[in-house]
Amino acid sequence: MIPRPFEYHAPQTLPEAFALLGEYGETAKLLAGGHSLLPMMKLRFAQPDHLIDLGKLAELKGIREENGALWIGAMTTENELIWSTLLQTRCPLIVEGARQVADPQVRYCGTLGGDLSHGDPGNDHPALMIALDAQFVLQGAAGERVVPADGFFVGTYETLLAPGEIMTGIRIPVPAPGTGYCYAKLKRKTGDFATAAAAVTLRVAGGNVEHVRIALTNLGDTVIRAVDAEQALSGKPFDAHALEDAARLAMAACNPVADLRGDADYKRAMAGEMTRRALNTAYERATNPVHP
Repeated sequence: MIPRPFEYHAPQTLPEAFALLGEYGETAKLLAGGHSLLPMMKLRFAQPDHLIDLGKLAELKGIREENGALWIGAMTTENELIWSTLLQTRCPLIVEGARQVADPQVRYCGTLGGDLSHGDPGNDHPALMIALDAQFVLQGAAGERVVPADGFFVGTYETLLAPGEIMTGIRIPVPAPGTGYCYAKLKRKTGDFATAAAAVTLRVAGGNVEHVRIALTNLGDTVIRAVDAEQALSGKPFDAHALEDAARLAMAACNPVADLRGDADYKRAMAGEMTRRALNTAYERATNPVHP
């Protein structure tokens, strides 16, 4: 199929984009990288009368560090995340995750903000952002607000992004020294969504787990933060017993749906396995001083 007819707009400034959103309201859709919206338009699941392309808004691009936090413009592409020396040094989990998104063709066009704003439970970045305690900068004609990643995703294709708002940037606290990380993702083939995936950050102090975040991809109607699994590890030695408890509780947090990637029981089992792998790798990185 082909999309229904629509009017294309390419604003040159953010105020111009807000004006277009205000003028056309619910009949308009924002275009970032296009890899989620355009297929939906071709299938006519989305039928906007107006398409507002954010590609020319330079203020929505870039990666920098300021006041102890990383700022990433919402229109920054996956490929730019991968090749950022700042992220490679200061927050390599983002780089590791971006390398597992789709394929090179998609990564050259797909954007971080587009991935997050779409609210697809199969997208990889929501789990990464929750594991990193990120915040999202949302801006509309009336002003700006900042919301935490944990709680931003409320359902399949549903987020806290209000009508007329644009995600302009992502703020991520620079992980503390000694923070281990991992994004463990199982998929059938290059370019596919995860069958199951786990994003983890972890720190150890005095022989015990001082900090841990676990977030799961494509195992429910939205990204899942495995809070019970985190609590099973916090304040305790990282050993086989604690690891198995965490994996079991991560599995219990899932509500997968059967599809061509597997049935619900298989996906739940793989959620446990990806959690084990991510935690083990994060622990090794946290306790290995030669690892970046």
